[in-house]
Amino acid sequence: MSSRIHPVAGHYKDGFLWRPRAALMLIGFSAVLGQIVLLRELISDYNGCESSLGIALAAWLFWTAVGSFLASTFFGRTGLSSDRSVGLPVHAILHASSSDPFATPRRLFALLESLLGISLPLTIYALRLSKSFFQTVPGELVGPLPLLYASLICLSLFCILSGALFVAAARIICIESCVDARQASSTAYLLEALGSAIGGIIASLILLRFLSPFQIVAIVFVMNLLMACVLLWHMNRKQLAAATVAATLLTVFLLVAVAPRIEEQSQARLWRGLHLLASRNSLYGNLAVIETGDVRSLYENGLLLASAPDESAAEDSVQYALLEAPDPKRVLLVGGGANRSIEETLRHPSIESIDLVELNPAVLRMSHEFFPAGTATRDPRIHVLSGDARAYLNETQDSYDVIIVNIPDPQTAQLNRFYTVEFFRSARNHLAPDGLLALTLRSSEETISPDLAAFLRCIKRTLDEVFPSVTVIPGETIHFFAAKRPSLLTSDPQLLVERLKARQLQTHYVSQYFIPYRMMPDRMEQMRDVLQPLVTTPINRDFSPIAYYFNTVLWSAQFKPAYADGLRAAGRISFSKILCGALGFLLSMVALLSYSSAHRPHARAAVCSIAATGFTLMALEIILLLAFQSIYGYLYHQLAILIALFMAGIAAGSWLGLRSIQRSDSSTRLNVAATQLLLALSAPALMLVVSCMARLSGSTASWIAAQCLFPALATLCGALGGFQFPLATQLYESAKRQSFGRLYAVDLVGGCVGALLLSGYLIPVFGFWRTAWLTAAVNLAPLLMLLWLSFPRRAKL
Repeated sequence: MSSRIHPVAGHYKDGFLWRPRAALMLIGFSAVLGQIVLLRELISDYNGCESSLGIALAAWLFWTAVGSFLASTFFGRTGLSSDRSVGLPVHAILHASSSDPFATPRRLFALLESLLGISLPLTIYALRLSKSFFQTVPGELVGPLPLLYASLICLSLFCILSGALFVAAARIICIESCVDARQASSTAYLLEALGSAIGGIIASLILLRFLSPFQIVAIVFVMNLLMACVLLWHMNRKQLAAATVAATLLTVFLLVAVAPRIEEQSQARLWRGLHLLASRNSLYGNLAVIETGDVRSLYENGLLLASAPDESAAEDSVQYALLEAPDPKRVLLVGGGANRSIEETLRHPSIESIDLVELNPAVLRMSHEFFPAGTATRDPRIHVLSGDARAYLNETQDSYDVIIVNIPDPQTAQLNRFYTVEFFRSARNHLAPDGLLALTLRSSEETISPDLAAFLRCIKRTLDEVFPSVTVIPGETIHFFAAKRPSLLTSDPQLLVERLKARQLQTHYVSQYFIPYRMMPDRMEQMRDVLQPLVTTPINRDFSPIAYYFNTVLWSAQFKPAYADGLRAAGRISFSKILCGALGFLLSMVALLSYSSAHRPHARAAVCSIAATGFTLMALEIILLLAFQSIYGYLYHQLAILIALFMAGIAAGSWLGLRSIQRSDSSTRLNVAATQLLLALSAPALMLVVSCMARLSGSTASWIAAQCLFPALATLCGALGGFQFPLATQLYESAKRQSFGRLYAVDLVGGCVGALLLSGYLIPVFGFWRTAWLTAAVNLAPLLMLLWLSFPRRAKL
């Protein structure tokens, strides 16, 4: 046995240990690229809803925790105690672990890494295949349970392998570096986070801008395959250079010849039963053009943006708003670049200028290419602007006679930001004295369901908070109009018909015959009664996106009543009850620790601390991502860099935590308690800073906040959790035999719970601030436990 081991040990003197460390960083690199690509894929494939983000993150963390726990159970023990392992020579540690069926950790690591690289493209293909499996009709929306099933099934293999690799890597460091389990686990945590940060930055700056998802995962596959070969065979420099050249050639072949074909086939499978004309990934989302007969439809992240020819929808989108305006001259269109809104607006003879603001420039390019009749006009009165409409209103000094919000319903946090009181105030400030704001939402010709009524009342009350005059026109789509001057708006259909005739508009659907029918007095009165706000009707705000919750209920009700029933029941629970219940549960845990004679209380305190830390880190990440989405509206573009810098913060915090361990072991409990206190304060502090940033105006200040301050916040948030992990690991391992991955799994489970609760329930129902305070309360139990253990208790008399 020793004859086989001593030669390996000799390589360590020549710097052989760089290879497992590089492999560890590659784990993080691969995991973060997989996470970014798969999260963007789920947002794109499952209707662009941010709740899919929370479900996917929860499934991701759950399976990674399972992989880490299983690996820790089966091959995560070295068989050496912490005290015995430190200082022993490498061959002695290898000999001590040789009875393990996985006694060659590098072979195990190489096998897992090869499987990881193979599993990522399979996962993406499975996700695209899953949507067509759950759909009964092509193009049908997919409900929350199928989304959960797809996430759990498709993400399982990749995430289990990722979690197992963490344990395998920590084991290699422990055996080959002659360190104990606590330092090995913390070092693995640090290197993985560092690799994740590097991967996220490269993805944001290069990969996501120029490559398709399958091209990105092809690079990940080749890198993992090369690293597995490097770990298995002791290559010299020439052999390593030759292997690198071969890997480069293989990468080029996959990028040019293989990945594009798989991308095309999988996209066609995603839109099974429909004729896919084109599919393109942009910085802001996936765009697809579908042709059905003579009709072409443009989808962004699975949501329908426009169809053509659709003269009825084109007229409905702008004509009622323009007829409500006595003399429309300057018009601002928020979205609508592909649905003939511009052509319909130009029919009015008084129009002097039209400003169209479209966030995604790729929408305009695809509109020109596939909808030439929709946006091909070269009229000098048209000014097309690429960017966020809210940012544009914060920067411009122009005023408008009509501002038309021509985007889908607030089905996502990105869309919800155009239906909040903050946006309505910004729009009001840019209206001329006789100007009006118009927006259109889905409704019903006949019966308004209670869910739909609650949603529409919320929008009506939010408009009432800003404008003195608000009126509506009912129908299959409901039109809201809001004006600064109370007497401007009219509910008289004859006045609209007179304006239609005076402007000599040749319309087919918004006509002199249909307008009186749609605005019949009994229908108008019925709608006014439905929209009368109740005492309990909330106001939709940027950081309290309740309309997003109402729309989620409506979305859920399309599939099974049980979905919507569960959301309604959860929405009726008051925040005070949830907070009191959480505090009661946490205090009972403290009492259990205080009066029980359980074995190893320090280990249990460390477990509770890491679980709360995982929950808090996920809360900070989701609050940060959704707050960015609420303020700036292009999370899809910024997702990679924010996640990258979050992981960079974890790496920096882990490094500082390791140094703290080396300096002093006696004060570990107090250090963990102090960090837990900072974690408790972190979510409210983050919301305070983000709220101040949301009030910044001007292009320079907004750019600095989006490109500098938010990334800095992501780094700081990650640093807290990274600092806590090695400290808690020291506290945990001091009471047990060496075991890799258990605490890491607990960290991931806490994050899994946080992802589900925050994105699917707490933030939509209670908003950002209350969620932040609840996150602070979660940290009280481990904080009290740690304080109880840190101070000596008086002996009983």
